[in-house]
Amino acid sequence: MDPLPAASLTPAEKRVLLLLRQGGSNRSIAAELVLSPRTVESHVSSLLAKTGTRNRLQLLLWSLQQQ
Repeated sequence: MDPLPAASLTPAEKRVLLLLRQGGSNRSIAAELVLSPRTVESHVSSLLAKTGTRNRLQLLLWSLQQQ
């Protein structure tokens, strides 16, 4: 699957990605966004699939390349 452009991410995914870029853990992101940690995990999984990345580090590098 080819990576999608950042514009194709949902608003919720964009918020999670922003907090990931700031070094947030799933638990801290969940607290910040008033979500369950499982919901954050779901958003991260979706981000990995949409961007064609395999882990959080690759996801963060992809995010930096989108700027």
